[in-house]
Amino acid sequence: MDPPGPYRIEDLLGILARLRDPDGGCPWDLRQDFRSLLPYTLEEAYEVAEAIDQGDMSALSGELGDLLFQIAFQARLGEEGGYFDFHQVVDALCAKMIRRHPHVFAGLELEDAAAVSAHWERLKAGERAAKASEEEPPGLLDGVAQALPALARAEKLQRRAARGGFDWDQPAEVLDKVREEVAECAEILAEGTHQRERLHEIGDLLFATVNLARHLGVDAEQALRAANHRFERRFRYIEQGLRAQGRRPGVEERTEMERLWEAAKAVE
Repeated sequence: MDPPGPYRIEDLLGILARLRDPDGGCPWDLRQDFRSLLPYTLEEAYEVAEAIDQGDMSALSGELGDLLFQIAFQARLGEEGGYFDFHQVVDALCAKMIRRHPHVFAGLELEDAAAVSAHWERLKAGERAAKASEEEPPGLLDGVAQALPALARAEKLQRRAARGGFDWDQPAEVLDKVREEVAECAEILAEGTHQRERLHEIGDLLFATVNLARHLGVDAEQALRAANHRFERRFRYIEQGLRAQGRRPGVEERTEMERLWEAAKAVE
């Protein structure tokens, strides 16, 4: 049974200090560093996304707590190393949010959400420029995190390039580009090209598809997650249908599996 609450953020920081105490702390927690925690931090962020996708508010509360623990743990490591502590993280965040919302905190007039977004991007661009050296002015693509999922990073790169005027005018033009990339993939199938060239062509197709999603107002990462969920549901339907017949998935069951696939789509 959990000890009684309610707890506050200072309790969490105290728990972390205890876990990291060389005298009586947790052996696993004591072994961790910034890099070893990274996979857990990313995993918790994805679990937050999954709870949101599923509309499970009870799960979301717990997943946000798990993600907060990772953030607090990283801050604890920063404090131990003399780099920063949790309160400095919060202080910098609050200062940034106030700076980036002058329409809320400083009386600036911005008429709608689009104007707010445009002002936000201008502020971020100014911040990037301030960090850059005079010898090497900032590029439009600077600051797009390498660790982002590839689809999400592709969309961010495209949006940055679009702000510099490098973009398609109409979704139909992007669709033509997707068709062009599909045709090139068909060529590499026919010609039996080297694996590296196949990698490039498939990458170009995926990049063009993300571009099409962006022009249609669709988040490519969310779209693919939704497609994954649909595939899982339909394939589980196939497995259940086969199981009811005393059969199992396999090449010899392809015809029945395709029939059940179409039945799953009809059910949805």
